[in-house]
Amino acid sequence: MSDSTLSSRTVLVTGATAGIGYETARQLAERGATVLLHGRTAEDARAASDALIATAGIAGDQLRTYAADFAHLDEVETLAGTVVAEHPHLDVLVNNAGMAAPERHTVTADGNEIAFQVNFLAHYLLTCLLEPALTSDPGGRVVNVSSALHRTGSIQWSDPNRTRRYSRLAAYAQSQLALTVFAADPRVTAVSVHPGVCDTAMLPLYSHEGMSPAEGAAHVVRLCDPAVEIVNGAYYDRDARIEPALAATEDRTVKRLNKLADLLVGRSAA
Repeated sequence: MSDSTLSSRTVLVTGATAGIGYETARQLAERGATVLLHGRTAEDARAASDALIATAGIAGDQLRTYAADFAHLDEVETLAGTVVAEHPHLDVLVNNAGMAAPERHTVTADGNEIAFQVNFLAHYLLTCLLEPALTSDPGGRVVNVSSALHRTGSIQWSDPNRTRRYSRLAAYAQSQLALTVFAADPRVTAVSVHPGVCDTAMLPLYSHEGMSPAEGAAHVVRLCDPAVEIVNGAYYDRDARIEPALAATEDRTVKRLNKLADLLVGRSAA
């Protein structure tokens, strides 16, 4: 992998300590990028960095580690502030961190259904706060790691926390739909990608077997490459660009989602 097309690029990967996020970080670093590894805890992030240096032969100066628990929005704000201060120019943000919705309805300290917050709201907030770094030079982009399950989702506008009727699959699908709709936001060029059904912690939501996280990560990494032209709001199933769910192409839905997200993360609409 001597392809160094990414040697001058700085990329932040959320959820980079396992699965597709870890493999995405590895492949980006192997191609020369400086990779900011986000983990839920500092220990997790450092362990991932150490493993990349030890097993993939990545140079230590290509990696930086950051921690934030996305179930706490104040930690997301702190993360964003630190990243912008240390990297005023960021080429790519990979919004990958995610969780399967729990069996039981669970609400965070911020008052949001946990899968909606971890999979979508935290990434919404992070992307908004990193906008100055992502747009400091032309060409900055956001890659949302979404899911084909977004097609089965619906956003419960009057009850996004799904307190009245909770199902873990519906909660997960709603979070993935929101992430996919958010890619059509005009502030920063963004795309969504379903990396395929991979053998990660999410696998039980889909089936019994999947391809390797490395195969899934390759589809994410491709979209981080400036040589690959992207269109804002585009949705990819692995490496094929296809139409997302209808909601993700409606301006009205994008605006409505931004309004809801601003409310839930405590941001006054700019």
